[in-house]
Amino acid sequence: MSKSIKAMITVAYRSQYANADGACVIDLTGMDVKDQEKLRRALREASAEVQVVKNSLARAAMRDTPLEPLGNALTGPCAIVVSSSSLIEAAKALAEAAKEFESLTLKHALLDGDPELINVAELAKMKGRMELLGEIAMLVASPGRALAGCLSSPQGKLAGCIKAIADKE
Repeated sequence: MSKSIKAMITVAYRSQYANADGACVIDLTGMDVKDQEKLRRALREASAEVQVVKNSLARAAMRDTPLEPLGNALTGPCAIVVSSSSLIEAAKALAEAAKEFESLTLKHALLDGDPELINVAELAKMKGRMELLGEIAMLVASPGRALAGCLSSPQGKLAGCIKAIADKE
C-alpha cells in the first residue's frame, strides 16, 4: 500500500473516531460473512457500528486523542466498535453475540476517555445510563416515601379513632 493511500486511510480513521471518547476492540477472525452480518445488525440495534482496521494506521489516527491508550493496545486482527449512544449497551450486545458466535473474541475497551483499559466482558457487566438513573430516582424517592408514611400514619390512627367514637354514638 502506498504512503498516500495510508495517509488517506489514517485521515479517514481520525475523522471517524474524532468524536468518540470510548470504543471496544474485538477480533472477528473465524467468523463467516453471514455471522458478521448478524453481529453488525445486532450492534446497529444498539446504536453501534464495527469496522475492521489496520492496526498501524488506527494507532496513528488515535495518537493525541482520548482513544490513544486503546490504539496502543491494538495487536493481532482487530475491529473497533464505537457507539453513538451508550458504549455499555454496545458491550452488552457484544457479550450476547459472543455467546452465539464462538469465534468472536472480545478484547479491550476504553470508556469515556479513561486511560485505563478494561475487558469488554467486564464493561458489559456494568450498569447502563438508564439503569443508573432509575436507581438514583429510587434512592431520591425512598426517604420522601418513608417520611410521607411517618406523617400519614398518626393521622390515619387518629381518623380511625374518631370514626370509631362517631360510630358508637
